[in-house]
Amino acid sequence: MSQKILLAEDDPNLGDLLKDYLELKGKFDVVLCKDGVEALEAFRKDEFDLCIFDVMMPKKDGFSLGKDIRKVDQTVPIIYATAKGMMEDKTQAFELGGDDYITKPFRVEELLLRINALLKRSSRDKEDETPDKFEIGGYFFDYTNQVISYKGQQQKLSTKEAELLRLLCLKKNDVLTREEALVKIWHDDNYFTGRSMDVFLSKLRKYLKEDPNVEIVNVHGKGYKLLVS
Repeated sequence: MSQKILLAEDDPNLGDLLKDYLELKGKFDVVLCKDGVEALEAFRKDEFDLCIFDVMMPKKDGFSLGKDIRKVDQTVPIIYATAKGMMEDKTQAFELGGDDYITKPFRVEELLLRINALLKRSSRDKEDETPDKFEIGGYFFDYTNQVISYKGQQQKLSTKEAELLRLLCLKKNDVLTREEALVKIWHDDNYFTGRSMDVFLSKLRKYLKEDPNVEIVNVHGKGYKLLVS
C-alpha cells in the first residue's frame, strides 16, 4: 500500500508539479490542498504518513496549520517548504514540532530524499513505541484482543472503547486532549461526536472501578487523564 502524503501548497503550478513527481517517482499517494484550512480538514478525515506545508498560504499559514496538527498528532513527520530563509523562520519551524525545513526554490529530487529519510526514521520509531498490552493498576489490558482482565475476570471491549483506553494508557498520568481523542478515533471533533465519546468514557470508568488506585478524571478545558497510583 502506498504511503500517504498531505501536501498544502497555494501555488497551483508548483502544487501539481510536486504531486505528480512524488506520485510518479516516489510512488506516494499525495493529497493536494490549496490552503491551510482545507489541509486541516483533510488531515482530520484521513491518516497520513507525512505532511509537507508551504508556510505562506491564505486562510491559514503553514506554521498555524502545523501547530493545529501537533495538537492531535505528535508524531507525523512535517516538512515546511517556503521562500523564507531567515534563521528565525527556521527556528520557529522546529519549535512548532517540524521535522525538516526546505527553502524555495528547491530541487524536487532533494525533497524526495528528505521525505524518504523522514519516513524511514518514522517507521523505526513506530516499531519501537507501539505497545498493545498495558498494566493499569491491577488490570491487564490487551488492546489487540480488546479485553480487560482483573483477578481472573474478563471484560470484552468494543473497538472504540479499546481505542480510547489505549490512548489513555499511552498518556497514563498525563493529559489526553479531547481534540486528539476525537480526531484520532472519530475523525471529527464536533459536539455530537464529543457526546458520544462521553458515553464511552463512562463505560471505561465502570470497567475500571474495582481498583481504587485507577481513575479516569476530567481535566477542565483540556481533556482527560488516566491516573494510576
